[in-house]
Amino acid sequence: MTIDQPPGGAEAERAPVLDSHVHFWDPQHLSYPWLADVPPLDRRFSPSGFLGDVDEPVEAVFVEAGRRPEQAARELRWVRSLARTEPWIRGAVAHVSLDDPAGAPDAIRLFAADPFVVGVRHNIQDEEPGFTEGADFRAGLGLLGRAGLPFDACVRERQLGELAGLAAACPQTLFVLDHLGKPSLPCPDPSWRPALLRLARRDNVVCKLSGLATEAPPGTDAPALLAVLREVLEAFGPDRCLYGGDWPVMKLATSYESWLDLVREALSDLPAADADAVMRTNAVRTYRLRDRQPAPTSDEADRPARAKESA
Repeated sequence: MTIDQPPGGAEAERAPVLDSHVHFWDPQHLSYPWLADVPPLDRRFSPSGFLGDVDEPVEAVFVEAGRRPEQAARELRWVRSLARTEPWIRGAVAHVSLDDPAGAPDAIRLFAADPFVVGVRHNIQDEEPGFTEGADFRAGLGLLGRAGLPFDACVRERQLGELAGLAAACPQTLFVLDHLGKPSLPCPDPSWRPALLRLARRDNVVCKLSGLATEAPPGTDAPALLAVLREVLEAFGPDRCLYGGDWPVMKLATSYESWLDLVREALSDLPAADADAVMRTNAVRTYRLRDRQPAPTSDEADRPARAKESA
């Protein structure tokens, strides 16, 4: 799908996109158990590969990529080293096992002091029902809120109601809903829409416009995707939605430019400032990138990660 005129005209076209959801991984360096079930993705995906798939300047936030939990510190060090030569990688959403009362407090304390870490994700999409009601997990989320670190919430549509209750119980923590809550298409589960609206009513929740094409069955047409994107935009408002590519997972379903064009089409009726907010400035605000410096070049920056790994 192509767009003759991006939302907001030529000025918006010149503004660089800030992709709030990009992954890199290397199975020769770290172990990613989930890749065994997705053979097309079971190889190295690097910053150079990302740039090869993108036809315009794009900055990015790295999001933890599902390596083994005990390798989280090594993943962060690796991505930090990539960012030293690729300054368009603005920061990292790092893994913390938030339900670990022994390790989570120290990890959060160290990450809150690390200028490269802009958020935390404990991927909960495959946890058992009721996991988010656990006292240890909620204590970890409370620590995130006090540390000023947002929580990336990756859930399936059946878990959205549980997530809405969690966001209400942890009002000081900023929740970043990944992939629109993974609605099934073309007809989302009946529970998805009311739970999404509950989340949208909470001012401590924002939503990434990401991952939708990958969740859709092959052959799903663009209008069905656009309808869901616009519904979420209406629910959250353009000031609480962030563009995300979900590269390279999105390569299973679409190209980077096709997804970028589709999101821009969903924004085409908005004022230029609102479209730019979705495509860039909301991510800057959510992840506090305006106050962040480029990835450190000295070994000092690695000390928190080493301390966590040895703990």
